[in-house]
Amino acid sequence: MQAVKNTIAENLGKNVSGHELAPDDSKFSLEEVPNLSGKVAVITGGTEGIGYGCSHTLLKHNIEKLFIISLSEDIASGAINTLKEQVGEEAAKKVEWMHCDLSDWEQTGKTASEISSKTDRVDILINNAGRGIMSAQLAKNGVDLHMAQNHFGHVVLTSHLLPLLKETAKKDKVHITNQSSNAHENAPKDTKFESVEELNQDLGPMGQYGRSKLAAILFSKYLARHLTSKHPNILVNATHPGVVETRQSAEAIHEPYPIAGYAVSTLAAPFKKDQFEGAVSTMFAATKTEKSGQYICPPAIVEKGSELANDDALAEKLMDFTWKVLKEKTGSGIADQGCPFKQF
Repeated sequence: MQAVKNTIAENLGKNVSGHELAPDDSKFSLEEVPNLSGKVAVITGGTEGIGYGCSHTLLKHNIEKLFIISLSEDIASGAINTLKEQVGEEAAKKVEWMHCDLSDWEQTGKTASEISSKTDRVDILINNAGRGIMSAQLAKNGVDLHMAQNHFGHVVLTSHLLPLLKETAKKDKVHITNQSSNAHENAPKDTKFESVEELNQDLGPMGQYGRSKLAAILFSKYLARHLTSKHPNILVNATHPGVVETRQSAEAIHEPYPIAGYAVSTLAAPFKKDQFEGAVSTMFAATKTEKSGQYICPPAIVEKGSELANDDALAEKLMDFTWKVLKEKTGSGIADQGCPFKQF
């Protein structure tokens, strides 16, 4: 029976209280986010959907500075205006929006460097942005767009912020979260992360998306093994948000599924979580957990994930392959700066 309650708590919202259905040791609500005074956060995709829910929560709990990285200036401007209305103008002044396309790895590295020049600490890094359940497409660098944005871009960002994260961790806990999904189970069972040709195969919308979300879990566990082991104050976890009402689930889903997408956008609407409910597991991982290398589902339920998600050898292959692709596609500029994590 508890397994059923967990499934409901993890995935559904609105009239369902995930906090109440969860086991006692896995309950968490946004009200339990600690006071974040003096802390600095970086979030990708923080101007809409789950990311907005996180941005709002961070500001509500007194974050000192919030760097938001996203693509659309119009959406960012609207989000900041809404934040002014909802959390106050003084809180909204703590936000600095930065334009960045995560599939452009050189631009991502420069954005990270710019952040590093503007702050002497980063306590929270929320790698949230990404391409959702959509058709296969290539980034400008010729790599599958799902992986280019959802995985490679966040690796570049995290690795370039690593010196600042390590410096902060000398005195305080640092939390890194990578947005995954239970859709990681849709990654092909024969995923090897061995070549760009493999990445660029059209796996279908769920396969493309699922593989990138598998990479988020493997990346988190890789960092937990190599980074947390040397810097115990740096905690890295992957999260699943549940079924959330976002632009992806309401509009973009019709790109790969013009008709069937209505089952997600319309029929499922009464059961979806709102952007704040969808932010719960991420905020637990970003502010409260004392563990590293976990796959955390709402509200704070630790799940095992798929067999591939627990394959340490596959995670090592993924990150070795990531370095090779970054070096090939960007020359020495990115790779020679320690990306991804040649030195911890």
